Amino acid sequence: MKAHNYCSLLAGLAATQLFAQDQTPAAQPSLVKRPPPHDARSAGDGISNSTVPFKRADVAEFDRLRSQSNVFVLDVRTPEEFAEGHLPKAGLLDIHGTNFLATAAKLDRSKLYLVNCAAGGRSAKACQQLSNLGFTNVVNLEGGFTAWKKSKPESISKDAARELPQIARPTMHLHSPGDAQQK
Repeated sequence: MKAHNYCSLLAGLAATQLFAQDQTPAAQPSLVKRPPPHDARSAGDGISNSTVPFKRADVAEFDRLRSQSNVFVLDVRTPEEFAEGHLPKAGLLDIHGTNFLATAAKLDRSKLYLVNCAAGGRSAKACQQLSNLGFTNVVNLEGGFTAWKKSKPESISKDAARELPQIARPTMHLHSPGDAQQK
């Protein structure tokens, strides 16, 4: 009985302090500013832009984006998962591989990266890491390869992985002192 009275007293005191400060719960910033739910979408366009620094797309929008120029489909699953089937013309960069960040840092930032994994979790993590590296055009496939396979089973590919688009770096030509005499 005493514990119940003590809790009631505390709740009453907290409510009194809120109203005494003229702050209703709705006016408190911590209660008002919530990020949208994980599956929030904007106006039915298939893309979500909540508080994460990358976009999320459903299968239909992801497929539409694949047809644009300057796009690269990046599969971040394991090589074994990739070999069982993947999106057409996808490149492979295993997020759990030892060189994921080093390799990702060398990718061409001018491209739009459409990123997928099996269910969307690893690809969301990869999108976050790409964003942290300065990539601004990154889209995660909601539901991952599983959603793609369910929606577009006829388009599953088992081709070899596409080469990753590396940043074009100037090549240095080293010449030995004898090269000038040979010309």
